[in-house]
Amino acid sequence: MKRLADLTTDDVRALLARPPTVVLVPVGSVEPHGPHLPLETDTVISRVAAERACDVLEKQHGLTAVVAPSVPYGVTDFAEGFPGAVGVPAEVLTALLRSIAMRLLSDGWSRVCFVNNHLEPAHDAAVRAAGQPPAVVVASPLTRRWGRTLTDEYKSGNCHAGRYETSLMMAAGVTVRPEHRDLPAVGVSLSEAIKGGRNRFRDIGMDRAYTGAPAEATREEGEASFGSLVQMVVTEVMEALGGRQ
Repeated sequence: MKRLADLTTDDVRALLARPPTVVLVPVGSVEPHGPHLPLETDTVISRVAAERACDVLEKQHGLTAVVAPSVPYGVTDFAEGFPGAVGVPAEVLTALLRSIAMRLLSDGWSRVCFVNNHLEPAHDAAVRAAGQPPAVVVASPLTRRWGRTLTDEYKSGNCHAGRYETSLMMAAGVTVRPEHRDLPAVGVSLSEAIKGGRNRFRDIGMDRAYTGAPAEATREEGEASFGSLVQMVVTEVMEALGGRQ
């Protein structure tokens, strides 16, 4: 797996001489994830999924692929009022991502894929607004196509810092605070709350900035979820390349 930030300009020139070439750009957020997970949780999940997908694209599909530095700031309006929620306006995020993609394409990369696992609707929309398929695509589970490949908790909408994300962080090798074992399950569906017009954690009963069942998390479940996320990234990239195998 190659990280763009570790390369020299001569290294990049050499890679661009071996098309098709792909850059995966992890996108996340800085926001509360309960009392047990770090603020960068979404960014970590995107980065690890991108790194693992990069290996698959290179080893199984013969592509030249790299992982760019993560974009850690996103739209975090839902977490308003919680310390540690550091967000940017949607239009700022879109402009930033679009500029990054255009510079990468002007360098000569064949495709850019934003890998997003911060699933606040306005954030996801801002990321997608920066895309220009097929040159710039987005891999995000906030679609029926990919969401249905994930866990029951994820599909229920009770998944912010719950079993789903806590399991992923375990699989990513991140230290999860031991308090997660004692946290009671919170049966609040973000997706249902959003349909009902509510858009703040505090307004929908997420007083500790989590929902779901973090105490039930396992590394094994996280590995399985990463498998689904990696398949999502690889498929989006391969389809953007015209289904090249």
